[in-house]
Amino acid sequence: MIVHLPTLKQLQYLVALRQHGHFGRAAEACFVTQSTLSAGLRELETLLGTILVERTRRVVRFTPLGLRIADKAQRVLRESEELADMARAEGQPLTGDLRMGVIPTIAPFLLPSLLPGVRRKFPALKLFLREETSQAACDALHRGQLDCVLLAMPYACGDVDTAPLFDDALYIAFPRGEAPSDQSVAAAAIDEGRLLLLEDGHCLKDHALAACNRPELRATATMMGTSLHTLVQMVDNGLGLTFVPQMAIDAGLLDGTRIEARALDNDHASRRIALAWRRNSPREEEFRLLATALKAIASADATPLGAS
Repeated sequence: MIVHLPTLKQLQYLVALRQHGHFGRAAEACFVTQSTLSAGLRELETLLGTILVERTRRVVRFTPLGLRIADKAQRVLRESEELADMARAEGQPLTGDLRMGVIPTIAPFLLPSLLPGVRRKFPALKLFLREETSQAACDALHRGQLDCVLLAMPYACGDVDTAPLFDDALYIAFPRGEAPSDQSVAAAAIDEGRLLLLEDGHCLKDHALAACNRPELRATATMMGTSLHTLVQMVDNGLGLTFVPQMAIDAGLLDGTRIEARALDNDHASRRIALAWRRNSPREEEFRLLATALKAIASADATPLGAS
């Protein structure tokens, strides 16, 4: 008896449609025409003998079974990629494609100093970068869309392994004339009525509030910044004060402003920068090798990025 199994291409079409919720966008993500993707999904449904997706003019709606099969297809695709990863890991490490997620409060400040060193050390590595918030990056990691993620810890990223790179101290940025004369600021001295924070989804906000150990700050602070650059501009215009990590200061984020920064004087007043990957990944040794290289490059850089 001949058993016809779904192809990986059909499963890719199904997973893309689940992720994008639109036939056109799913087709673009798979680099095929919409008609090709639609035909492939119909073939899959015929093969399985069931309807996976209800099609209307306005809405793409998965059936309950379609949702379960799409989830399973995602795992199958990830494991099929890991077959190639296993073979590559047995050869020369850190060659070929590597998809790395980086959060917005790290990417613009750390990558310019790290990437040249990575290219010199691993010239055969093609590093594709994707900037996303912590939760989006972790979700993409577990879906198999990313191989590893540069995160600020602690953060609940699911079933992952991590390798710490260095600690990144937290500072308070004040408008000119508002900074205390001391070089550090106690958490108790922060004026909650003047505090500006990043919007939800940015883990820097949670790290800073946890370091302060003042629950009322979360309730009274103004959460309106979409990026550190936006918050810095607001502080420079006298609208309040905010938290800034040391790597951003070292990278020149405050250059050209009248802002004065003071170290946050409190226990655990830092975040830990780490490389994370799926637990039991066949490329674990490669990721640990990459983390060791990133740590060495960061510590050797002329501009201090943080204390190891």
